[in-house]
Amino acid sequence: MHAVDDPAGARVVTATPSPGSYAPHPVTADPAVWSLVRTTVATDAGPVVVHHRPGPRPVLFLHGVAGSWTTWTPLLTAVDGLADRGLVLVDLPGWGASTTAPSAPSAPSGPADLDAVVRAVVTVLDALGTGPVDVVGHSMGAFVGLETAVAAPTRVRSLGLVSGTTTATVRAARHPVRALATLPAFTLLRAGLAVTGPTARSLLRGLARVGVLPLLAAPVFAHVRRLDPSVLDAFVAEFRPQLFSAAARSAAGYDVERWRAVTSPATAVVGRQDVFARTTDLDDLRALLPGVRTAVLEDCGHFAHVEHPDAVAALLGLA
Repeated sequence: MHAVDDPAGARVVTATPSPGSYAPHPVTADPAVWSLVRTTVATDAGPVVVHHRPGPRPVLFLHGVAGSWTTWTPLLTAVDGLADRGLVLVDLPGWGASTTAPSAPSAPSGPADLDAVVRAVVTVLDALGTGPVDVVGHSMGAFVGLETAVAAPTRVRSLGLVSGTTTATVRAARHPVRALATLPAFTLLRAGLAVTGPTARSLLRGLARVGVLPLLAAPVFAHVRRLDPSVLDAFVAEFRPQLFSAAARSAAGYDVERWRAVTSPATAVVGRQDVFARTTDLDDLRALLPGVRTAVLEDCGHFAHVEHPDAVAALLGLA
């Protein structure tokens, strides 16, 4: 990976991954590869499934939309499972296996709001007895990570924001018409889900069966045709239209000024071709989080940890 200063903004590193390094690892759902144990933790937001391994300096991984714990497996492969470090990979409430875990009597019937999701994350950490963790979040998971650092600062040792949907997404959620010019992919996807409603997920799976999915997923990845099939299979399996729409509504009402209270060191990485986050988000984050380290990855879309896991690991200090 070659890094240079970005003339478009101070304190930004532009990282160019090595040729031929695009999306080198598949997604796997086999927890045994990293000696992970599956546990279901009862939370106020319903039962949450977590795959974890005890060890020093634990890392908490928070997935994004169309993700689960498995979305991090290309990164784990790249860093040898973080060697002997502790691992906590959460399926956030309503996502991944947390939608199929045995129902708790107090489990809510609808999507959990951000406060409830953060409380669920803290409950999981309490149940596992991890102590402070290094938080790495992708997309929506970066949003959750930031709020966790605000609401439970003693639990967060550091923050790694990977393709984080932050300030541009908040503005787009509040002003969708205006956002057609600034974040069209997010705005059009939200509008399309509003039209298709509960049929959206079955429609997506149908398109995958007839081979059209790569065309639809192309805006999300820099090189969709170079992905291992497991990546798109996981993308389809984990997409939850109702929860995407709920997350967008939650973002519209969120006050990003809360992030000024973050005291843990933070690093934010965004792909140059990301259609759900913008490199201008890094400017906003530097204003809100003094001292944050920022990086732009060339030849990269919205799944930086899948598209360039080695570069992301190096930028976050995980390698």
